[in-house]
Amino acid sequence: MDLMVSIVVPQGEIFAGQVDRITLPGAEGEFGVLKGHSNMVSLLKSGVVEIEREQQISLIAINWGYVEVKHASVDILADGAVFIKGDDEVYKAKKLLEDATSDRIAISSVIAKIEAHGLR
Repeated sequence: MDLMVSIVVPQGEIFAGQVDRITLPGAEGEFGVLKGHSNMVSLLKSGVVEIEREQQISLIAINWGYVEVKHASVDILADGAVFIKGDDEVYKAKKLLEDATSDRIAISSVIAKIEAHGLR
Protein backbone atom coordinates (compact mmCIF):
# COMPACT_ATOMS: atom_id res chain seq x y z
CA MET A 1 0.00 0.00 0.00
CA ASP A 2 2.03 2.85 -1.28
CA LEU A 3 -0.61 5.03 -2.92
CA MET A 4 -1.80 7.93 -0.75
CA VAL A 5 -5.41 8.96 -1.44
CA SER A 6 -7.19 12.10 -0.26
CA ILE A 7 -10.85 12.89 -0.96
CA VAL A 8 -12.05 16.38 -0.08
CA VAL A 9 -15.50 17.96 -0.37
CA PRO A 10 -16.48 21.55 0.52
CA GLN A 11 -17.25 20.44 4.10
CA GLY A 12 -13.79 18.90 4.56
CA GLU A 13 -11.82 15.73 4.05
CA ILE A 14 -13.88 12.52 3.98
CA PHE A 15 -11.08 10.06 3.29
CA ALA A 16 -7.31 10.03 3.63
CA GLY A 17 -5.09 7.00 3.70
CA GLN A 18 -2.80 4.52 2.01
CA VAL A 19 -4.46 2.22 -0.53
CA ASP A 20 -3.46 -0.58 -2.89
CA ARG A 21 -5.65 0.56 -5.79
CA ILE A 22 -8.36 3.09 -6.62
CA THR A 23 -10.90 3.08 -9.46
CA LEU A 24 -12.43 6.40 -10.51
CA PRO A 25 -15.46 7.46 -12.60
CA GLY A 26 -13.61 9.59 -15.15
CA ALA A 27 -15.49 11.83 -17.57
CA GLU A 28 -14.11 9.72 -20.44
CA GLY A 29 -14.75 6.41 -18.65
CA GLU A 30 -13.81 4.50 -15.52
CA PHE A 31 -10.08 4.12 -14.85
CA GLY A 32 -7.89 2.53 -12.22
CA VAL A 33 -4.79 3.89 -10.53
CA LEU A 34 -1.91 1.99 -8.94
CA LYS A 35 1.35 3.33 -7.52
CA GLY A 36 3.57 4.53 -10.35
CA HIS A 37 0.70 5.83 -12.52
CA SER A 38 1.53 8.64 -14.93
CA ASN A 39 0.77 12.15 -13.73
CA MET A 40 -2.59 13.43 -14.92
CA VAL A 41 -5.57 15.62 -14.09
CA SER A 42 -9.09 14.49 -14.98
CA LEU A 43 -12.70 15.55 -14.61
CA LEU A 44 -14.79 13.05 -12.64
CA LYS A 45 -18.45 12.39 -13.38
CA SER A 46 -21.20 11.09 -11.11
CA GLY A 47 -20.36 7.60 -9.95
CA VAL A 48 -18.51 5.50 -7.42
CA VAL A 49 -14.90 5.74 -6.30
CA GLU A 50 -13.77 2.20 -5.45
CA ILE A 51 -10.89 1.94 -2.98
CA GLU A 52 -9.05 -1.32 -2.33
CA ARG A 53 -6.80 -1.71 0.69
CA GLU A 54 -5.76 -4.89 2.45
CA GLN A 55 -8.13 -6.85 0.18
CA GLN A 56 -11.14 -4.82 1.42
CA ILE A 57 -13.25 -2.68 -0.93
CA SER A 58 -14.69 0.68 0.15
CA LEU A 59 -17.10 2.68 -1.99
CA ILE A 60 -17.61 6.44 -2.05
CA ALA A 61 -20.33 7.93 -4.28
CA ILE A 62 -19.51 11.33 -5.79
CA ASN A 63 -21.62 13.71 -7.83
CA TRP A 64 -18.72 15.25 -9.78
CA GLY A 65 -15.23 16.55 -9.22
CA TYR A 66 -11.60 16.60 -10.29
CA VAL A 67 -8.70 14.29 -9.62
CA GLU A 68 -4.96 14.90 -9.71
CA VAL A 69 -2.94 11.70 -10.05
CA LYS A 70 0.77 11.61 -9.26
CA HIS A 71 3.04 8.56 -9.15
CA ALA A 72 2.40 8.00 -5.40
CA SER A 73 -0.75 10.01 -4.65
CA VAL A 74 -4.31 10.68 -5.77
CA ASP A 75 -6.05 13.89 -4.70
CA ILE A 76 -9.79 14.13 -5.36
CA LEU A 77 -11.81 17.32 -5.02
CA ALA A 78 -15.51 16.47 -5.20
CA ASP A 79 -18.54 18.73 -5.03
CA GLY A 80 -20.39 16.13 -2.96
CA ALA A 81 -19.64 12.63 -1.71
CA VAL A 82 -21.08 9.87 0.47
CA PHE A 83 -18.89 7.17 2.06
CA ILE A 84 -21.10 4.08 1.69
CA LYS A 85 -21.10 1.89 4.78
CA GLY A 86 -24.71 0.71 5.06
CA ASP A 87 -28.36 1.19 4.09
CA ASP A 88 -28.58 4.82 5.22
CA GLU A 89 -25.57 5.82 3.12
CA VAL A 90 -26.90 3.90 0.09
CA TYR A 91 -30.05 6.04 0.25
CA LYS A 92 -27.94 9.23 0.58
CA ALA A 93 -25.68 8.12 -2.30
CA LYS A 94 -28.68 7.47 -4.55
CA LYS A 95 -30.09 10.91 -3.72
CA LEU A 96 -26.70 12.58 -4.37
CA LEU A 97 -26.47 10.90 -7.79
CA GLU A 98 -30.09 11.64 -8.72
CA ASP A 99 -29.54 15.31 -7.92
CA ALA A 100 -26.34 15.36 -10.01
CA THR A 101 -27.59 13.68 -13.17
CA SER A 102 -30.78 12.75 -14.96
CA ASP A 103 -28.98 9.77 -16.54
CA ARG A 104 -31.01 6.90 -15.09
CA ILE A 105 -28.74 4.30 -16.68
CA ALA A 106 -25.70 5.77 -14.91
CA ILE A 107 -27.54 5.82 -11.57
CA SER A 108 -28.70 2.21 -12.04
CA SER A 109 -25.15 1.17 -12.89
CA VAL A 110 -23.80 2.78 -9.72
CA ILE A 111 -26.50 1.22 -7.52
CA ALA A 112 -25.80 -2.19 -9.11
CA LYS A 113 -22.10 -1.77 -8.28
CA ILE A 114 -22.95 -0.90 -4.66
CA GLU A 115 -25.25 -3.91 -4.38
CA ALA A 116 -22.65 -6.20 -5.96
CA HIS A 117 -20.34 -5.35 -3.05
CA GLY A 118 -23.03 -6.40 -0.59
CA LEU A 119 -23.93 -2.85 0.46
CA ARG A 120 -27.71 -2.47 0.23
